[in-house]
Amino acid sequence: MTKSIKCADLFPGCDFHAEAESEEQVLQKAAEHAASIHNVTELTDEIVAKVKGAIRDTAAAAG
Repeated sequence: MTKSIKCADLFPGCDFHAEAESEEQVLQKAAEHAASIHNVTELTDEIVAKVKGAIRDTAAAAG
């Protein structure tokens, strides 16, 4: 099962979506996106907690 996040859950109107095999990888992608698009350069404990709360389990696509 992969992990995913939709930025719109945190920044309404943003269509960024990330998937990865681990929560850590999704957090990294989200942090890079937040820094480059939303100018969020300081990841406080509160921000990290909100991002972790928005991460969901995603069933892997059948291949």
